[in-house]
Amino acid sequence: MSSSLTTMQLTVFLLLYIVLIFHIGRTDGSIHEYKKGKFIENGNSYLFYGGSEGMHKSVPKENTYGVANGRSYIGFDGIKFTRTQESASRHTEYESSSGLVQAIIFEASDRDKIGGSVYGGQIAICCTADLAKVEGCKQGEVIRRPSSEDADWPFQISVHFHGDSVETSMQAEKVNISRTGMYNLYFIFCDPQLKGLVVDGTTRWKNPSGYLPGRMAPLETFYGLMSLAYLMLGVAWISQYVRYWKDILALQNYLTIIIALGMFEVVLWFFEYANFNTTGKRPMGITFWAVTFGTFKKTLSRVLILVVSMGYGVVRPTLGGLTSKVILLGATYFLAAEVLDIFEHVGTISDLSGRARLFLVLPVAILDAIFILWIFRALAKTVEKLQVRRMGAKLELYKNFTNALAISVIISVAWIGYELYFKATDGFGEQWQHAWIISSFWNILTFALLCVICVLWAPSQNSTRYAYSEDGENFDDDDTLPLKSSTNFEPEKAKEKKVVNTDVFSLDDETEEDKRE
Repeated sequence: MSSSLTTMQLTVFLLLYIVLIFHIGRTDGSIHEYKKGKFIENGNSYLFYGGSEGMHKSVPKENTYGVANGRSYIGFDGIKFTRTQESASRHTEYESSSGLVQAIIFEASDRDKIGGSVYGGQIAICCTADLAKVEGCKQGEVIRRPSSEDADWPFQISVHFHGDSVETSMQAEKVNISRTGMYNLYFIFCDPQLKGLVVDGTTRWKNPSGYLPGRMAPLETFYGLMSLAYLMLGVAWISQYVRYWKDILALQNYLTIIIALGMFEVVLWFFEYANFNTTGKRPMGITFWAVTFGTFKKTLSRVLILVVSMGYGVVRPTLGGLTSKVILLGATYFLAAEVLDIFEHVGTISDLSGRARLFLVLPVAILDAIFILWIFRALAKTVEKLQVRRMGAKLELYKNFTNALAISVIISVAWIGYELYFKATDGFGEQWQHAWIISSFWNILTFALLCVICVLWAPSQNSTRYAYSEDGENFDDDDTLPLKSSTNFEPEKAKEKKVVNTDVFSLDDETEEDKRE
């Protein structure tokens, strides 16, 4: 029953993954592209969300061309509104204005400048006859009050339908950004007769240095530096690897793979952001492979730390019956993390989009918790075995390894607390200039832990002293005293039938698989 349930779970994850890959293959990466966008009723208005991004003010540069020309703007390209035939038929061809749609751009700190008094139980966005007397607004339009810093903001662009036409278009326009902030765009109409209206077209949000959204812009430099860091680590590791290749352990081969995966990941992210910054379109293929390399690296790292914690290759030659459990946990984690990261990153072009849903975050968090619990329980048992067998060098190695993992877990928990506080206190994205640090920190912590592990298990002429040996001389040179418990060995107890422990976190699973191996 348990086996069939596990197979069913893996099948569901695999089907979801395949559907997801098919979906992203059909997604267009153009920046803020609208296709038959539908308006949502909100109080006495109808809204369509056009996007949000952190933007730096324009700093024009003389004789500078290309995307890094210092100009910052929101450009409207081919924006077209289409109303229903029923809505159009209510008007005659002679009417100069038969419907109004407004594009409203505002900085987050000016959000209270849009909308007026409570009307019908909600803050009214559109001006009514009653509100016109109170707010001094124009009936049928969005209520807008000038910002104290710039009377032209919030910025509005009005688009009118004429006569009984079904379509109307917005003229190409670039709205210059003269103040650094988190900018939001909404398309709004107030006339209920326009219900069913849809919007098509594209808006281009450009910062002084390119098309990268403000929150993402520092990540291009960050991943460039991380690429150099991984290159330096890779060169140092390979030099030792080649020097002592005759004494290489299986663990060191896996560490080589993890370093390579990390290098591919950060390089792909660097080129992904560089391309996005230049073209304004996010390269879906590069993003997908960057996410996949990263997810595979995270999965392999967790599995490797787990099996090392179990003492694999040090105090035990195989994982025995635990092999299938470790593989299952690793495969489940890979699928859950891959789906989460794809939704989080692939196709994300807005500073407020890409927030993963709770049902995608929870499985990864739960699986991470399982890894942590299993790892530390396994470490405790392995250290206990090393103490009993008086393997001094191996014991010292594992103590340092345990301390490094414990410190990383403590730092991770503290950072998660800070991340929750950061997001809870920044509901409108006004701290966007510092938001890149949240995601970057995990890359830094992972790299630091990888460096520590590489130092602990660096290839050397003494590497084999940490390997498992079947002969009875698997002890350090200075630990030749016999164990006290050996003199009290009771043959009767040895003959007792060992009870198989089915605990998923147990390291004492002596199954038939273990005996075969």
